[in-house]
Amino acid sequence: MRAAPGRVRIAVLDDYQHAALPSADFHSLTAIGDLVFFADHVPQLRDLAARLAGFDVVIGMRERTPFPAELLRQLPDLKLLITTGMANASYDIPAATALGITVCGTRMAGTATEELIWALIMSLVRSIPSQDAAIRSGGWQTDLGRELSGSTLGLLGLGRLGARTANFGKAFGMQVIAWSQNLTPERTAEVGVELVSRESLFTRSDIVSIHVRQSERTIGLVGAEELALLGPDGYLVNTSRGPIVDEAALIAALHSGTIAGAALDVFDIEPLPASHPLRTAPNTVLTPHIGYVSTVGYRQMYADAVEDIAQWHAGAPVRVLNSPAS
Repeated sequence: MRAAPGRVRIAVLDDYQHAALPSADFHSLTAIGDLVFFADHVPQLRDLAARLAGFDVVIGMRERTPFPAELLRQLPDLKLLITTGMANASYDIPAATALGITVCGTRMAGTATEELIWALIMSLVRSIPSQDAAIRSGGWQTDLGRELSGSTLGLLGLGRLGARTANFGKAFGMQVIAWSQNLTPERTAEVGVELVSRESLFTRSDIVSIHVRQSERTIGLVGAEELALLGPDGYLVNTSRGPIVDEAALIAALHSGTIAGAALDVFDIEPLPASHPLRTAPNTVLTPHIGYVSTVGYRQMYADAVEDIAQWHAGAPVRVLNSPAS
């Protein structure tokens, strides 16, 4: 697991905002290696393999760039792969382990995601994007807003983010209900929300916010049937992962008025293609997967990534997510 003698080449991927270097002491690594920061996203595997050829260390940001086995096999020089966060479903960690690649993670700080969730909810119910567009184009009041007090917030999942969102909802005078496949009465009692069935969640909620992780059993969990239950006065908020919602069904529901609107921070394909129909779908608030993107979060994640590299180079890696052969 110790790095090879000599200098190492380090790639920092998908640094969209050129924020990595100011967020942590990357200069401390110049004694052991050479750093290259990439601000653009390379979706094609062949092009990505060519870009990363010769790099010993790669830092990825969340799931922006997947590392499947097919890619890892084309990177014989790669010895350390870092993900921000302590889990990454888009990294084939068993393949990395078999290839002798150490995979490390980082801590995540801050409350950025839950704060964004509430910003998206407020933007939806008060029509903030359309009101802003109207006033900038010379218009004035164009829509009627909705009040949250007295309405029902449905949480699809009640983990850490779901619980924080429930507290926000209660502070706004909302009734909060929740459902997920493994949710227990003990957990809902602990958070102070009502446990309901899946059907009731969508039927009773004015707003449904998604807080389950993507897995084989949650892909497509919200489809045409659930959107129809949510109804023409209901809103959907997704800050978890795009494939949890059936994208085609959502687009159809937005155009038909089956639901009142949707706020999305995550998509099936990211970055969202320029011609994607969600970009022109009505009654939407769209943000580019910025739930975790904040100064506090970046400082924690990139600082830990720097430490991961230094400790790995010293032969004592930290926050290791696998056990590769030496």
